[in-house]
Amino acid sequence: MSQDSQHGRWTVSSSDDDDDHLPPSGTKTPESRRPAESNHSSASLVLVTAPVEVKPEPAKPPVASLTIASEARQSAALNQSNPVKYETSPSLAGKRKKEVSDSTGWALSDSDEDDGHVKKKTLSNLPKKTPPSPKTKKPKVENERPPSPHGRLYYIDEPEDFFESSFPCLNDTYRFYLNKVTGLDKKYNSGALHIRDILSPLFGTLKESVQFNYCFDIAWMVKQYPSDFRDRPVLIVHGDKREAKARLVQQAQPFPHVRFCQAKLDIAFGTHHTKMMLLWYEEGFRVIIMTSNLIRADWYQKTQGMWMSPLFPRLPKGSSASAGESLTFFKRDLLEYLASYRAPELEEWIQRIKEHDLSETRVYLVGSTPGRYVGADMERWGHLRLRKLLHDHTNPISGEDGWPVIGQFSSIGSMGLDKTKWVAGEFQRTLTTLGKSSLRPDPPVHLLYPSVEDVRMSLEGYPAGGSLPYSIQTAQKQLWLHSYFHRWKANSTGRSHAMPHIKTYMRASPDFAQLAWFLITSANLSKAAWGALEKNNTQIMIRSYELGVLYVPSAFNMKTFPVDKNPFPVSSSSSGFPVPFDLPPTCYSSKDQPWIWNIPYSQAPDTHGNIWVPS
Repeated sequence: MSQDSQHGRWTVSSSDDDDDHLPPSGTKTPESRRPAESNHSSASLVLVTAPVEVKPEPAKPPVASLTIASEARQSAALNQSNPVKYETSPSLAGKRKKEVSDSTGWALSDSDEDDGHVKKKTLSNLPKKTPPSPKTKKPKVENERPPSPHGRLYYIDEPEDFFESSFPCLNDTYRFYLNKVTGLDKKYNSGALHIRDILSPLFGTLKESVQFNYCFDIAWMVKQYPSDFRDRPVLIVHGDKREAKARLVQQAQPFPHVRFCQAKLDIAFGTHHTKMMLLWYEEGFRVIIMTSNLIRADWYQKTQGMWMSPLFPRLPKGSSASAGESLTFFKRDLLEYLASYRAPELEEWIQRIKEHDLSETRVYLVGSTPGRYVGADMERWGHLRLRKLLHDHTNPISGEDGWPVIGQFSSIGSMGLDKTKWVAGEFQRTLTTLGKSSLRPDPPVHLLYPSVEDVRMSLEGYPAGGSLPYSIQTAQKQLWLHSYFHRWKANSTGRSHAMPHIKTYMRASPDFAQLAWFLITSANLSKAAWGALEKNNTQIMIRSYELGVLYVPSAFNMKTFPVDKNPFPVSSSSSGFPVPFDLPPTCYSSKDQPWIWNIPYSQAPDTHGNIWVPS
């Protein structure tokens, strides 16, 4: 079958499984993957001889025959495929693939129907004269996740001042930060934070911590704690089951201070996607809500974001149960979110939070937890929670029809055969809510998702696409969605070549100089993450755990947020909001294609001289 669109032609094997054919229970799907994205493919990165004229930064050569896993899950890989053999020609002719017929053709291998098998990816720097035998299998890397798709030395050369040695200059107004990225001009990391900075003694004398996340490398995570804190108790909150859980526990065997709490996932194919740190210090308590997995590759050359709370002091003994609450009811909502896990392991943390003063918080918590909710509970979680907050805490704006909605994400679920099924029928209505107005405006909608060219020219090259798991099986059924797509461009933050794993949603003025609100969250463009209405809109069903924070101007005594056009270097008192990408967004051209992770890209090499070949 083939389908044409303004963003390229796709040729798909007629035997490809339907979107709704899901992997067997217990199979861990990749980061941000949703039920409609259940087919997996491995990929070989093949060194080609074509020159690469434009490089965002000097790149180190790939390491030969390095078997890696995408961010998805190395531990979930059930099969390992051999690298596709290339010598000097990038052509796919004669290989195991359908031939790519032109520069815009997208093709899927006939063998990519292995729903329940997340396969490893292989980076091969193949010798020109003696290519390896196709029968030679690479040894499995079971216990260690390589630091980069391009080899173990790729991230070593951080500048001396990459990690903070003194208290960094931070934006105390919004407390919204990007992660540091290697290879950027120093000013673009000034006020950005690495995980080692977050856990530094500069922010407090750590006693215990909780790490909520989707993907973990336990050994790497432990090394990010300062040596003085490295044996302090850590609780890992995860969603792994069966074999994946056993592998996670195995990772932690050398670290007796690490304990586990398994999140209940009672609805099939949901994930524990929340990314949060709870840090308990001798001086108080802190919350970080972020978009990064706890693996090395997420913290060096991707664009990530986080909200870091103030240091919350301990309340005086004998304080009332309502003490320490903020105007945004953040304390109440955080306790309710933690209670939704129904986990004894979190009880002591719930009690600790009750004993601290969270009144300085200026953001609203927006969470998702798995379940089916009716009545008033429908507005507790997911996009209806966001809708209620926007209804209650924003104000109508004159000419709001011209205020575009912007959504930016790193993965996309199945949206239906047309926009009325969920995007416009539910989600757009939520994102266009402003105050108590009964108007139903239809403003422009701009969706930011990297194009193939964005990924090809990124710091990581094609392997960056392993963290952008939009599958051909899903994409071919929603060609209408791609007309909303805009490129990833972030010159204002120096991060145009650092592919986004951050997820943000906002409402901007027609001139893109102001924001009506801003949300940073773990939730991608997915019904599983945000929830979908059922039973004639009397019930909402949510599959996954997600968490984010909402900024509304009224909580900052503003009418709108001014956009900071030059957010770096960071100022401690800037009134402008540091949007992580360029405004206005750049629409896809007729030649641009959204990145699809399980089809080949062989027409042009990436910044490391490689091509992308699923197998």
